[in-house]
This record gives sequence, structure tokens and C-alpha cells, in this order.
Amino acid sequence: MLIKNRRRWEISENDVTSESIFFNRRRFLKTSGLLVAGIGTGLVAGCDDGAEAETVSGALSDPNAARYPAPRNANFTLTREISREEVTSRYNNFYEFGSHKRISGAAQALEIRPWQVVIDGDVDKVLTLDADDLISRMPLEERLYRHRCVEAWAMAVPWTGFPVAELVKLANIKSGVRYLRMETFHNPDVATGQNEFWYPWPYVEGLTIEEATNDLAFMVTGVYGKPLPKQFGAPLRLSVPWKYGFKSVKSIVRFTFTKERPVSFWEDINAAEYGFWANVNPEVPHPRWSQATEELLGTGKRVPTQLFNGYAEEVAHLYTGNETMLYR
Repeated sequence: MLIKNRRRWEISENDVTSESIFFNRRRFLKTSGLLVAGIGTGLVAGCDDGAEAETVSGALSDPNAARYPAPRNANFTLTREISREEVTSRYNNFYEFGSHKRISGAAQALEIRPWQVVIDGDVDKVLTLDADDLISRMPLEERLYRHRCVEAWAMAVPWTGFPVAELVKLANIKSGVRYLRMETFHNPDVATGQNEFWYPWPYVEGLTIEEATNDLAFMVTGVYGKPLPKQFGAPLRLSVPWKYGFKSVKSIVRFTFTKERPVSFWEDINAAEYGFWANVNPEVPHPRWSQATEELLGTGKRVPTQLFNGYAEEVAHLYTGNETMLYR
């Protein structure tokens, strides 16, 4: 007899919001004309900035569209209600398009086809692939993940994608590689936020190889059972749910395997507030606010923050012996 011991944060598949509810709720809101309710973090009722059109047209042009919704991996589920798509798709951090949250309309200017991805550094062979081709090679699945912003708000999202470990495997890295550096696009003609000279564009993030190959590290290609809309970071973005959200670099164009630790975008700006490790820790406040609680996006509710965002059993061993890595 096979006995499966569930992780603490897993629940029965019967208790998880079904894909049909996601889609039916979306259709109902569109046809009934209901407006999104404002929330304490700044959403305004009835404010529509064009993100809906991209969701539809983007799916039609995606050659991998038929692979969505992908099969759900039952090992990655939640005890928290899924955040509403009409909220999360219109409340996005994407500094390339502005420092405010209402960038989803502006993000539609980003052309994601063709989209070249370079895999280089300490690898046997430098690879340049079209993102659609890269995605077509990967085993797509859906995972339900928490997402915790350093600004002390949180959401729960049904991401689709593939393990970062699969990308590491494809890269065929050389011995001695310690880090994975990830870089986003740079096109200030389209992404007008990149004209702000005080930011160190392009956006750069990094993980240790041990973090990148952890089971939780996920390369995202879709959300809510569909290809990823542009405001979420299409066509490829990172999700590392035990870290603060700024580690989850969006619209990636380059993966570089290296022996040297990269300097992250926000670390370059202010390492005292946004360090390289950025692990969620309620005991370590941000210099300007507490991290002890978090607001669930779209609900107005505050709940206690968990160490490693509730994923301590899966990742705490990565930081044994160096407590400074628990946050900064």
C-alpha cells in the first residue's frame, strides 16, 4: 500500500477552488458588467486599463495555447483561497512600465513575439532560443503558490510553468557554477519606466544553484489556466514563493550561469532594504514597516506572516549555518 504523507501546507484536491470556477466567474463578471471592488492597497472600483484585451489576444497568438490549462500538480496546493484574477491582473509591480501599481494597460505595448532567450555563462554551449520553442520543450504543470510582496501584501496564484531545474538541465552547466543570473528586457521606447535614469536597468536577479534547483523554484509561463498576460511578466517570469516578490524577475531574456554572485536590481539600489537573499521572515522588519503581518490582496484582511512564507520545511535547509541569509 502506498501511503502519502502530505506537507503541512497541502490540502485535499477537493478543497481547492476548481478551474471551472475561475473561468465561470470571469465570464460572469464580463457579461454582467460588474466592477472590481476597491481595496485598501489602492485599487479603485471600475478602473479598467485594457489588460483584458491582452489576455484574449495573447492567448490566440500563442503557439503553446492548447497546452493550457495544464495538469495541476497536487503536491503544490494551498490552505488559502485563490486571489481573484480581476484583482491580481490589475494590481502589478512592473517598474519597467512605471512605479505605480496600475501598469497593466501600459504593459500591453510590450511585444512578446518573437522573444529571444539566451542561456550563457559557464555552460558547454551558449543557446539562443525563441521563448515559444523553449516552452514547447518543457513539461508544463499548474501549481498553487503563495506570493508575498516586500510591501506586506500577499496573494495566492495558480501559476503554470515548469521547474527551474529543467532549465538548469537544458543548460548543461560546467562544474563550479554557483549562481544563476537572470536579466529582463531593455527597451525604453516601449517600457517608458526604463527612461528613469536613476534605476540600474535592465532588471537583474539571481539565485544560488541550490535555490534554482529546489523543487519550489518555478519558471512561470501562464496563470489562471491561460498563457501569461504581459502585466504578469510574459513570456517567462520566475516564481520563488519563499522569497519576497521582487526576487521574481519578469519578462526574462537572459539566463547566465556563473561562479560570481550577481548584484540584484534592488540590491544595487538599496542593499540595506532589499538584499540578495530576500527570504520572507516576520521577525525581520523592513526598515520602514513591519513584516509581521500581510494583507491578502483584494480582501482587506490581515494575517500573520510565516517564515519562508509557509515553505520552511522545503527550503530552510538551504540556509543552515548562515542566519544572515534568512533575509538580507
